[in-house]
Amino acid sequence: MTDLKNYAAVTAAYWAFTLTDGALRMLVLLHFHHLGYTPLDLAFLFLFYEAMGIITNFFGGWIGARFGLRLTLFAGLTVQIAALLMLSAIEPDWAIAFSVTYVMTAQALSGVAKDLTKMSSKSAVKLVVGGQDHGLLFKWVALLTGSKNALKGFGFLSGGVMLSTLGFQLSLWSMAVMLGVVLVLALTTIRGDLGKASAKISGRELFSKTREINYLAAARIFLFASRDVWFVVGVPVFLYSSFGWSFDQVGGFMAAWIIGYGIVQASVPRFLHKTVDTQGGARAAKTWGVALCAIPAVIALGVTPGVLSGVGIPAPENLIPIVLVGGLFVFGVVFAINSALHSYLIVAYSDHDKVALNVGFYYMANAVGRLGGTVLSGLVFQYAGLVACLWVSAGLVLIALVFTLPLPGRTPEAG
Repeated sequence: MTDLKNYAAVTAAYWAFTLTDGALRMLVLLHFHHLGYTPLDLAFLFLFYEAMGIITNFFGGWIGARFGLRLTLFAGLTVQIAALLMLSAIEPDWAIAFSVTYVMTAQALSGVAKDLTKMSSKSAVKLVVGGQDHGLLFKWVALLTGSKNALKGFGFLSGGVMLSTLGFQLSLWSMAVMLGVVLVLALTTIRGDLGKASAKISGRELFSKTREINYLAAARIFLFASRDVWFVVGVPVFLYSSFGWSFDQVGGFMAAWIIGYGIVQASVPRFLHKTVDTQGGARAAKTWGVALCAIPAVIALGVTPGVLSGVGIPAPENLIPIVLVGGLFVFGVVFAINSALHSYLIVAYSDHDKVALNVGFYYMANAVGRLGGTVLSGLVFQYAGLVACLWVSAGLVLIALVFTLPLPGRTPEAG
C-alpha cells in the first residue's frame, strides 16, 4: 500500500512536470524563430537538452537503484525550476551566438530534469505491479506513457497560448511557481526507499544488459529519431513559415498530435488484448514496425508537388496541407502503438531490483535517438526541406524494425 501511495504521488508530480516540459519546448521554438533564428540555430537550442538526457538516463538509473527514486524525482523538479528561472533572464538584444549558448545551457538543465522525473515514474510501475501479471503491467505502462504524452500535448498548446497572451518571461515565471508548489507537496507526501535495490549495485552493471534489452535500446534510438527528424523543427517551422499559421495554430496542431498520440498509447492494451506477455509483445512490435515504415514515404510523395499528378492522381496545391496534417496523424497512431509495445517490453524484460537500471539505460537510448533526430531535423530541413525530413524518417523506421526482429518471447525469470 505504501508503494502504491508513493507511486501515485510520483506520477502526479511527473504529470505536472510534463505540462511544463511541453510548454517550454513550444515557447523556446516559437519565440526564437520569431526573433529570426534559422532552423539549424533552433535545432542547436535543443541539442544539450537531448545530450544531457543521454548522460542523465545512464547514471540516473544507477542513482535511482542505489539511493531510491525519491532522490531522482526531487532533483528533477528542482533542476527544472532552475532552468525556467535561468531562461526568464534572457534579453532579446543579446548577440545570437551568446543567446544560443545561454539557452543551450538552460535547456541542458531541463533535459536533466526531464529524464530524472521520467525514470522515477516509469520505474515505479514495476515496483507496484511486479513481474507476474503481464496483462496488468502492459495496461499500467501504456496508461502512464499515454497520459504523459497527452499532458505534454496540452503543454504544447499552453506554450503557444501563453506566448501570445503572457509573453515569454511571464510564462516562464508562472511555470516555475507551479513546479515549486508541486515540489513542496512531493516532499511532504512521498516516503520510504521506493526503487532502492536490496543489494549493492556495481559499476559494471551499468553496461551489463540482457540481449533483449540491448536490441530494444537499439531499436528505440532509431524509432524516436524517425519522429524527431520532422517533429522538432521541420513541421512546426514549415507550418508557420509556409502555411502562414499563427503561434496558437502551430501550438494547437502539435498539441493535438501529441495528445492523440498519448490517447492511442493508453488504449493499446484494449485492442491488443492478446498481447499480455513478452512473446505476444515481441510479435506485435515487429508487425506494427512494418506498418510504420511506409507511412513517412507515402506522406513525402503526397506533399511533393507534381508527383501524384504525374501518375494520374489529381493533386491541387491546396490539398498539400490536408495530406501533410492527415498523414502525420496516421503516423502518430501507428508510432504510438510501436512506442507502447516497446515501453512494455523493456519493463517486462527487467528484473525487479534492476528495473531502474534497465529503464534508465533504455531511455538513455531514447535520448540518443532524440538527439540525432533533433540535429537532423534542423540540418535536413534547412538544406533539403520537409520532404527530405520525411524520407529520412522512413529510413530510420526501417532500421528500428531490423533491431526488433531478433527479439525472443521470454522474460528473465523464465529464461
